[in-house]
Amino acid sequence: MERYGLPAALSQEEQRAGRLAAGHKVVKQIERAGLQLTQRGFGPWARVYRDPEGSKRRCVQLCILPWNALDAREWDKKDDPQLPTMHPADLARYLGLYAARVTTPRGSTATTGLELMTALRPPTRAEKDPDTGEFKRAFNDDALTAVYDVVECEVPDEHPILKDKFARHHLRTPAEMLMEVPYDWCRPLTDEECANPYLVVVDLNMSFAAAANGLTVGLNGPTHLTGNPQFDPALPGSWLVDLSRVDLSRVQINGRTVDADRLPSPFTPKGDRPEGPGWYATPTVAYAVELGFDVAPIEAYVRTQTGRYLGPWYKRLRDAYVETMADMGVTTDLAGQEFLEAMARRKQVDPTMALLETAIKATAKGAIGKLRQRSRGQVPYYEPYPALNRETWRPDIRAAVLAIQRVDLHRKLMKTAAADLYPVAIGTDAIV
Repeated sequence: MERYGLPAALSQEEQRAGRLAAGHKVVKQIERAGLQLTQRGFGPWARVYRDPEGSKRRCVQLCILPWNALDAREWDKKDDPQLPTMHPADLARYLGLYAARVTTPRGSTATTGLELMTALRPPTRAEKDPDTGEFKRAFNDDALTAVYDVVECEVPDEHPILKDKFARHHLRTPAEMLMEVPYDWCRPLTDEECANPYLVVVDLNMSFAAAANGLTVGLNGPTHLTGNPQFDPALPGSWLVDLSRVDLSRVQINGRTVDADRLPSPFTPKGDRPEGPGWYATPTVAYAVELGFDVAPIEAYVRTQTGRYLGPWYKRLRDAYVETMADMGVTTDLAGQEFLEAMARRKQVDPTMALLETAIKATAKGAIGKLRQRSRGQVPYYEPYPALNRETWRPDIRAAVLAIQRVDLHRKLMKTAAADLYPVAIGTDAIV
């Protein structure tokens, strides 16, 4: 650090800003060399670049470890951080393979995952004018290209649109807020279950990334439907509908009626049966129809221009995950006890690849969360914050992904219930 004129640590003021001051000598040296920095400046993840020459772009991404670029909460294991003591060669391998299999890191894993979405579905492209031969900017139909109006039920509590709508600490109800979040559910054990010697936990790896695969999302702004609109599963969005009438005890799987008391409701994160009308994403309402129930929406906010925006993003992360697991001896052809043994020893086989596995999973999960990024205290309540200016600030898309994850999980539970195997608890993507 000293050799390059950089401080060993950022000052408190620089930490708050996330970068060196504009007048720092290193920043000035970069400018004198004809190089540029992005708007993020010279911080823990600094990008230095030259102006593009035609289609050629030249840039260098810096990762400055002493400035906490590789936060253990994102890039390491929280319970046993390894990065501070990792050999430089292993660290270079770790970041190099992440860059090759996922993308060049841009900051946290969540930020990088969001950047990967944009890189794979860029909002614009260069289009050649047939008359002049010059290139001009054109928008891609399958990308998120603009910041659209938001919908009250889809935004978090501190969003500016909710100012003067609710009291500061008002707890919004399902009829006021779209509550598509992962399961957090448990139930009392039966006497028979209490006699069992152990519990089994099944962890569904990459379940949030998998939920994005093939998901149709809205690419334009919302259209408000009123007057009891007809439900259309092809329209992504949010629907106000009463699903309290859905009775799982009436559902049969393979000719067998499941024990509804031992299953969570697919319509609430706590697994309770809804008590009245609530806002739901399209996949949740579609699942109620799949179970054989009539739905009667009261109103809706839908998107009429649709696409599978997250498809390439999922495939990129899936391939990175599969390749990394194979490096640790966990290949797709393993099954049963052989698979379990390979999973148990993988971290000892290659600890560096075990960290890469963690980073890839964090990239998938974190990027989905970024679609509805909250202010995190950056500004006072109800004041605009920077994330709201992104085309990728799309809480409706995040809600759809989480709805698919929960619905797919419940669909699996229905099948195991038909075999008289019932869950006793679910935490996010882990089933007990």
